[in-house]
Amino acid sequence: MTASSATLSRPVVISLRPRFADAILSGEKTVELRRHRMAAPLGTLLILYSSAPVMAVVGTAVLADRHTDRPTALWNRHRLHMSLTRAEFRDYLTGTDTGTALSLRDVVRLPTPFSLGHLRQEGAFQPPQSFRYLSSDDPEVLHHLFTAN
Repeated sequence: MTASSATLSRPVVISLRPRFADAILSGEKTVELRRHRMAAPLGTLLILYSSAPVMAVVGTAVLADRHTDRPTALWNRHRLHMSLTRAEFRDYLTGTDTGTALSLRDVVRLPTPFSLGHLRQEGAFQPPQSFRYLSSDDPEVLHHLFTAN
């Protein structure tokens, strides 16, 4: 991923279950569902963190589109691209009136993932529960994902 293919907004680190990280990296999943709206501008670089048991940054993607709506509308529009069953979708959005579908493009699998242990040796890295903006305190290797040519 290069800075020229994503906007110059701050990258976002997004946590994913390993199953969903793999589906995104394989191209099977092109829409990521979130309970809360992400305010990052379209074109923002997303740094994909695969949670336990993988616990590593495994790739990047670019935020292509964002759709916040009622669960029924999200399901009808994005069900073929989320890699979720209807029951999983309902369970995930239980207790919320709206959800957000994040459409992804320009997905890149890292040739060698950055393990949580490696990231913590490089700096004070804390994986997010859901997502967070990359900070200046995060390991330099993550900043290079954004600035590499």
